[in-house]
Amino acid sequence: MDDVTRILEARESGDTRAAEGLLPLAYDELRRMAANKMASERAGHTLQPTALVHEAYLRLVDPDGEEPHWNSRAHFFAAAAEAMRRILIESARRKLSKKRGERPEMTSFDEQQFETEVPSERLLAVDEAVTQLEREHPDFAAVVKLRYFAGMTVPEIAAALGNSESTVNRTWASAKVWLYREIGEE
Repeated sequence: MDDVTRILEARESGDTRAAEGLLPLAYDELRRMAANKMASERAGHTLQPTALVHEAYLRLVDPDGEEPHWNSRAHFFAAAAEAMRRILIESARRKLSKKRGERPEMTSFDEQQFETEVPSERLLAVDEAVTQLEREHPDFAAVVKLRYFAGMTVPEIAAALGNSESTVNRTWASAKVWLYREIGEE
C-alpha cells in the first residue's frame, strides 16, 4: 500500500489531520502529470504546469471547507486528471472565443501562429468525444483522461487504477479507435 492510499484510508477513518499531508505527498506526481500534458500543448501556452497543479488542487478541495472523499489512490488521481482536463478545456474555449471575437485584419500568413491555434480546437473536439465516451464506456474514458489530459504513462495509469499494464494498453487501444472514429481523424 502506498503513502497516498494510507493517507486516504486514515482520513476515511476519521483522522482529520491526515489530509494535510496529501498535497505534499502527491505534488510531485501531480506536477509530473501536468508537465507531461503541458509538453503536448502548443508553444507559448500561458498556463504553466505548476499553475495547473495548484488550480487543479484548489478545484479538488471543496470551497465550503468540506473535505472531499476519495476512496482510493485511483479515485484521487482520476479526480485530479478531471480537474486538469476542465482547466485546459476552459483555457482553450477562452482562447477560441477571443480569437473568434476579434475583428479580422489582413495579415501575412504566419504558419507557426496557425499551428499553435490548432491544438485548442483539437482539445475541444477530444473533450466532446470523451464526454460521449464516458456515457458509453466509462472505463475507456478513465484511461483517456489519465493518458491524454493528465499525461500519465501506461504503468502510472495501471498503478492508479489498480489494473495490469496489458489491460490499460488494451483499453487505451480500444479507446483510441473509438475516439478517432468520433473525431474523424486517421
